[in-house]
Amino acid sequence: MLAVVLFLGTWAFWLEPASIRSSEHHLQIPNWPKTCSPLRIAVLADLHVGSPFNDIENLRHIIEVTKRSTPDLILLPGDFVIDGVLGGTFVSPEVAAKLIGELDAALGVYAVLGNHDWWLDPARVQTALEAADIAVLEDRSVQVIYGECAFSIVGLSDYWEGPHDVNKAFESVPDGAPTILFTHNPDVFPELPARVTLTIAGHTHGGQVYIPAIGRPIVPSQYKERFAIGHVIENGRHLFVSSGIGTSILPVRFLVPPEVTVLVLTSVDR
Repeated sequence: MLAVVLFLGTWAFWLEPASIRSSEHHLQIPNWPKTCSPLRIAVLADLHVGSPFNDIENLRHIIEVTKRSTPDLILLPGDFVIDGVLGGTFVSPEVAAKLIGELDAALGVYAVLGNHDWWLDPARVQTALEAADIAVLEDRSVQVIYGECAFSIVGLSDYWEGPHDVNKAFESVPDGAPTILFTHNPDVFPELPARVTLTIAGHTHGGQVYIPAIGRPIVPSQYKERFAIGHVIENGRHLFVSSGIGTSILPVRFLVPPEVTVLVLTSVDR
């Protein structure tokens, strides 16, 4: 019994949180244009640079893993910094952003801020990212046109700490445009308009711990496990929640490994 406890403790507090993988998820999305299929999106959620096992050298490795996944588009749904986790060391947003700025994709690299970024200093984190040529879409959008492919990317500010002004975020989105909305906290999902083709979020870390037959004991969401992880479809509306990379509160992960999430979007009728 002691050996089992030691093994599980080692796995949860060292082996798994110190790992990183690239996990590919294929999503068939209604109303996604055939001209944009397939679209490869790398999602780097909850980097929490400075959390245990997530120092600058690990960030370099994460960036290399992301590049090897050959994404067309890279989305960064917030929580670049960490300001409270056992065993962590603060890494400034300026240092982290300089390295994150090495990411590159044909259709761009875009970010929104998470609650930890707001708790530190949202203006400071945004300035650091923009200095690294990363576009920060806080309640605003951009239109992507690539050959015959055209869609909008909408960035929505954090549900807890930001204004998350949906109307402002959609001000420049053409009527009927296929739309990928990304934000930090998935709890905003029930409030989003039906016109959103796909919503992408992070924040939950997949609960960090999954116990078979029991579930995820702690999920930082008012909806508990409803939006904890993965592809969620409700009333024909699509959400994907990445389990992310770093940790918060406790440096533990069990059966919820850190990952660079790669979404491959295709049209239902492709």
